[in-house]
Amino acid sequence: YVEPVIEGRQYRFEVRVGRPPDGASTRRGTKSGGSGSQFLCLISGSPMPFEYLRSEAKAGRMGSRLLAVVAEGDRGRVYLHPTDVQAQAVLRAKPDWSPDTDLPERALGFRVQEYGMRQWHDLFTDRQLVALTTFSDLVHKVRAEIERDALKAGLSNDSVPLRDGGTGAKAYGEAVSVYLGLLVDRLADRGSTVCSWDAGFAKIRNTFSRQAIPMVWDYAEANPFCSSTGNWTAMCDWVCKNLERFVPASLGTLAQHDAQSVKLPARSVISTDPPYYDNIGYGDLSDFFYCWMKPIIQPVYPELFSVLATPKTEELVASPYRHGGKASADAFFLDGMTRVFANMKRQTSQDYPATIYYAFKQSEVAREGISSTGWSTFLQAVIETGYSVVGTWPMRTELANRMIASGTNALANSVVLVCRKRATDAEILSRAEFIGALKQELPAALEELQKANISPADMPQSAIGPGMRIFSRCEAVLEADDSKMSVKTALQLINRELDEYLGEIQGEFDADTRFAITWFEQNGTNSGDFGTANNIATARGISVDSVRHAGIIESAAGKVRILKRDEIDPDWEPEADKHLTVWECCQHLIRALEQGGEQAAARLLRKIGPADADAAKELAYCLYDICANKRRDAGEAASYNGLIAVWPELTKQAENIRETPDEHQRPLTM
Repeated sequence: YVEPVIEGRQYRFEVRVGRPPDGASTRRGTKSGGSGSQFLCLISGSPMPFEYLRSEAKAGRMGSRLLAVVAEGDRGRVYLHPTDVQAQAVLRAKPDWSPDTDLPERALGFRVQEYGMRQWHDLFTDRQLVALTTFSDLVHKVRAEIERDALKAGLSNDSVPLRDGGTGAKAYGEAVSVYLGLLVDRLADRGSTVCSWDAGFAKIRNTFSRQAIPMVWDYAEANPFCSSTGNWTAMCDWVCKNLERFVPASLGTLAQHDAQSVKLPARSVISTDPPYYDNIGYGDLSDFFYCWMKPIIQPVYPELFSVLATPKTEELVASPYRHGGKASADAFFLDGMTRVFANMKRQTSQDYPATIYYAFKQSEVAREGISSTGWSTFLQAVIETGYSVVGTWPMRTELANRMIASGTNALANSVVLVCRKRATDAEILSRAEFIGALKQELPAALEELQKANISPADMPQSAIGPGMRIFSRCEAVLEADDSKMSVKTALQLINRELDEYLGEIQGEFDADTRFAITWFEQNGTNSGDFGTANNIATARGISVDSVRHAGIIESAAGKVRILKRDEIDPDWEPEADKHLTVWECCQHLIRALEQGGEQAAARLLRKIGPADADAAKELAYCLYDICANKRRDAGEAASYNGLIAVWPELTKQAENIRETPDEHQRPLTM
């Protein structure tokens, strides 16, 4: 850890090894509290409000100091406090050129402008600028050398450039230099003052660890010539790996065009990943790369790089800063997306479905749920153009480590809408008829989704598919006042039916499990009054003592609480349990999985037997819903989601376990 050493009105930093004497203070750093709290002056301890920091930064009085040096040792990283020589070396580099285009005044995901950063070069140290401009200049020299080598290797000297379809030495040199330009862009992603230090993996994070440019108060600067993360050779390796694995089966063409008016080939099959409402400002963010790409690749594609920055006027994102407020930004997005999907529908064949991707923003879902404004606005645009949504598929589009901070995937990374043209003779339903159709058709569809092992975290989006199939196959669903039902209302009704379906599943469990579900929903694993517990048990035709005898709860001194998984009997055997419950089966399976891995859980699944195992799986769906949506317990939700996620593998392994002569299954006691 780094410790500031105060010497009068000066300070320096020293690296310490071992446990800090005050761990909480060290973790807090120079903040007065947790995330979002104001900073404290290192020397005086006085508060420094963000307004003060911003005004000082905009006045040009914010600088940076070298905190520490991370070196490569024989057995791993070595952390050193900085010397005066190293601190001076940081300041010696002076670039001959730097990207001088302006940052957007305000944009989605941008925070650095508030701290005096007005142009793209402000996101880089002078030393980073020298490295990036040097590599950029060398690409032009290498391009000429590649062309000469290609001629020696026998490629034609036809002088036809790559942009005109050339295949000779000149085009070859230009093609390779384009890939080298991409390497420089990758290097910039690991070489800005937005790159923070990942203490867990002991490496530098890239600029775009998420699609935003936030203010980063302590940043890491990578050496492009080292053998660690952020070096030039690693950038080269990644581009080479992509090229090696990119083996197209046939020739293709690429065209840049506005999706609202593009002309498509006959019988086109469309799969599109459009912008997501107000999640990401793609155009503004892309200028980070464009400002480095332009001087490198402009000689190869002069028309593509003829503008100072990427075009943004027609970009279909709901950006309040660009359109004068949230209402006008929403209208712009809905109108534009409606035009896009209408153009798609006119030109696509009835023979093929169109697939449209949508990514949920975690904060949006946490605030508004599955019927969030962005999602419902997006669906509204799809349906109003005459598409019928016939299915929704949850898709894993991110790395496994891209989880929300609480430790669970609240929702799938993306959802794919499967759409077909709506029938010309589509009917009109009343609200009551729509709800009736949901109640009739949705349960069977949800049961199929569970059989397909859709995880609990993905069930809300997956349920939208069969629900929206009913809604969007109609010309309209009319409210009591004959107004058209909105997509947002339809989503809320679909979600309500999902809740009712999960609630009805509970009625099929044994009475002790049904008691445990109700008690867990109200109290979690905390204690509650015996009187309340007795009322819940009596309503289910059992007693509190029955649930205690089943090994689910502890009851003493007028208090009742559900046993945690680390408190349940570690030697539990389902075939020997004379008071077997679905609750126990589910909890013991999770405990076996988390403590002994898939093999241990599969052995237990084999002992439990198919009928009780299926009931335990259904219970996991119910308990995930309670943890994620009612109790907001991310850790518990992750456990139930994790069990369902590996269920196919557990089932497969359980089937392959050789049965011993004394192995037998018992029916569940109801």
